[in-house]
Amino acid sequence: MPEIPVNGTTIHYEESGPRDAPALLLGHSLFFDHAMFDPLADRLDDTFRVVRYCHRGQGHSARDEPYDMDTLTDDAAALIEALDLGPCHYAGNSMGGFVALRLAARRPDLVRTVAAIGSSGGAEGKIAEFDPLVEAMGASGVAPMLDIVMHIMFGDTSLSDRPELTGPWSERLAALGPEIAGPAHAVVHRTSVLEELRDAQVPVLAIAGAEDHAYSVDDSRAIAEACPDGRLEIVQAAGHSVSLEQPDEVAALLRAHIGAAVAEGV
Repeated sequence: MPEIPVNGTTIHYEESGPRDAPALLLGHSLFFDHAMFDPLADRLDDTFRVVRYCHRGQGHSARDEPYDMDTLTDDAAALIEALDLGPCHYAGNSMGGFVALRLAARRPDLVRTVAAIGSSGGAEGKIAEFDPLVEAMGASGVAPMLDIVMHIMFGDTSLSDRPELTGPWSERLAALGPEIAGPAHAVVHRTSVLEELRDAQVPVLAIAGAEDHAYSVDDSRAIAEACPDGRLEIVQAAGHSVSLEQPDEVAALLRAHIGAAVAEGV
């Protein structure tokens, strides 16, 4: 499995597509890993060098603290530099979206466009609700509260009508042990980046799932409105894991987003 030392940790990554094509780096949600983006990569690696990676503390990457969003952003920047991807396009779902927005605000030298999918630019608005869940995970892992986690991570349509999608991921999420509490705590206690986005120098696409139980369409709208070059798209029949639930539509939106930036000479 490919892995590379960056920023004081070791990051696992997978890539597909032509190595001389424009690079698209994909950052996954909390509870998931790089495989979250396999369906999306299958739809984009004819045109892009698609690199998907595991955040520190999750998937196949090292369990090196800290797990805060600033550190994860520094990891992504170091990965872009180490793999000679920049300036690249970056798209992230949820936690990956937190990283995408910080890259847009802080490292325009490394990213040409970013997309925040099922994400938020603000501080967490449900700390009182999520903190007890994180504490319980720290004691027993995800399995005892799997139904709650699945409700957070998937939309109603997927949960009721798509067992071929949710079933395998349910098993994978249930296998997560107490170590997931560290990254989860960092997500819940992140800081807002909305003010920083007002000076963002790159195009920012916010993609919201119409059935997202974690972050509302208004959270994505706030991202788009905060950015000088921001845009909002809403995907129907999708919850929090938009890129996994509706990869065809997300792939089309990313192609249009990136294509528009290229046409404008970004």
